[in-house]
Amino acid sequence: MKNNKGFTLLEIIVVVFILSLLVAIVAPKIIGRTDDARIAEAKVQVKNFETALKLFKLDNGFYPATEQGLESLIEKPTVGQIPQKYREGGYLEQRRIPFDSWNNPYIYISPGIYGDFDIFSYGADGKEGGEGKDADIKNWDMQ
Repeated sequence: MKNNKGFTLLEIIVVVFILSLLVAIVAPKIIGRTDDARIAEAKVQVKNFETALKLFKLDNGFYPATEQGLESLIEKPTVGQIPQKYREGGYLEQRRIPFDSWNNPYIYISPGIYGDFDIFSYGADGKEGGEGKDADIKNWDMQ
């Protein structure tokens, strides 16, 4: 028998996410660039949501609808189209939907205006638009 040693895709994604999160949180405290760190952390989280949504679709053949929200990544939806092959334990390692770096919820729309789904944060000011630290963080701008 052949002994397959290695890492699964999910394990690699989790490690990359944790390392990115650590860099986004720790580096600015050393350098003193808190606003940049918050923006980087929000971008990492949006990418993490994208990865989890793609895994959800691979298992179930569709993305969760807006009404099911990002919560469908941690708990099997009970409204709308019900996934038949939902992964036990959900699709996010931390088993919770985090708020953005400014303690506001991320916004999820599916089907999206700019793609299969749109995920975004309104930035530091919590309002649409803005520049610098107030700029919106949108998954369709990070492609």
